[in-house]
Amino acid sequence: MDFLSKKLQKRKEDGLLRKLSITDPAAVDFSSNDYLGFAKLKELWEPGTLEKYGSTGSRLLTGNDPITEETEAFIAKFHQAEAGLIYNSGYDANNGLFSCIAGKDDITIYDEYCHASIKDGARLSLAKHYSFRHNDIKHLESKIKRAEGNNIFVAIESVYSMDGDIADLNGLVALKEKYKNIYLIVDEAHATGVFGDRGQGLVQHLGLENKFFARVHTFGKALGCQGAIVLGSQLLRDYLINFSRPFIYTTALPLPNILAIKRAYQLMESRDKSIQLLKDRIRYFNEKVSSSDIKNIITNQSAIQVMIIPGNENARSVAKHLQSKNFDVRPVLSPTVPIGKERLRICIHSYNTESEIDRLIVELKSII
Repeated sequence: MDFLSKKLQKRKEDGLLRKLSITDPAAVDFSSNDYLGFAKLKELWEPGTLEKYGSTGSRLLTGNDPITEETEAFIAKFHQAEAGLIYNSGYDANNGLFSCIAGKDDITIYDEYCHASIKDGARLSLAKHYSFRHNDIKHLESKIKRAEGNNIFVAIESVYSMDGDIADLNGLVALKEKYKNIYLIVDEAHATGVFGDRGQGLVQHLGLENKFFARVHTFGKALGCQGAIVLGSQLLRDYLINFSRPFIYTTALPLPNILAIKRAYQLMESRDKSIQLLKDRIRYFNEKVSSSDIKNIITNQSAIQVMIIPGNENARSVAKHLQSKNFDVRPVLSPTVPIGKERLRICIHSYNTESEIDRLIVELKSII
């Protein structure tokens, strides 16, 4: 087993060794993806009158259930899509979609900041795959012009998880309409529950739902559950059921999880007050940063705010200081982000108070 030890030792010497940690429940949460606080709602997980609670197999065998199909139809209607297919995680959804949708004569082009699940899925497919510079429509167009393939799949995230910035969806749609055989795929993981009056995501917020070949909405962020759904046409759903290996060969999610997902969507559909509270807190944080002397915080319309602190040790040190002040703020280090772009990733939630935000700003100013 020396080869494992050597790799781990090298990572430790480079200051890059990852370890699991336990979140302090008493700390003020500026770190989790639970933007609306739904993960704390016990009513999402009330089992109701179910005949079974565990999973019994993949959905192609014994794991399918009318409740699951009803939930998929409900979510598809909520997002104004023809159909949807639930996966066990956002990683599975992207991996399962991108690994099977592009054939050997096709091309996948993705934003360089896309999630690993998109990149891994593209690598598993038979198609050629390339990246384009982050949020650079002109660079993407140059890649499209040189692409030689039957179909070109362009992958982006509506909100990027490490920077919190948003994609130029209108620019992408204009590009799609300029060239033939362009199919747009968007991951709405960090836009779900944040954009739109009911948390529908950025695509619907801009009225572009009919312009995208596929949309991926995950349930493990603002919805406080587990799983994800790929939305698109009924034809796409049928295709994935037949060719998407992470769907075909995975045990189905248990029904209590499916019911929790539906209840979370029902809360959003009712325009739960948490959605507006989150928007208010994001605006408040941005206003406080704008009126402060802190220059290296990048504010966004999303729930994700970023403070650039170059150097892994520097970022770790600042995070530890904030944690000692009872703030749960985590560093994001290279190689997850480029060298010199190490940062604190500050997540705003509906349940963060203005007082907590004020105290966090004070601590950040004291560090600078």
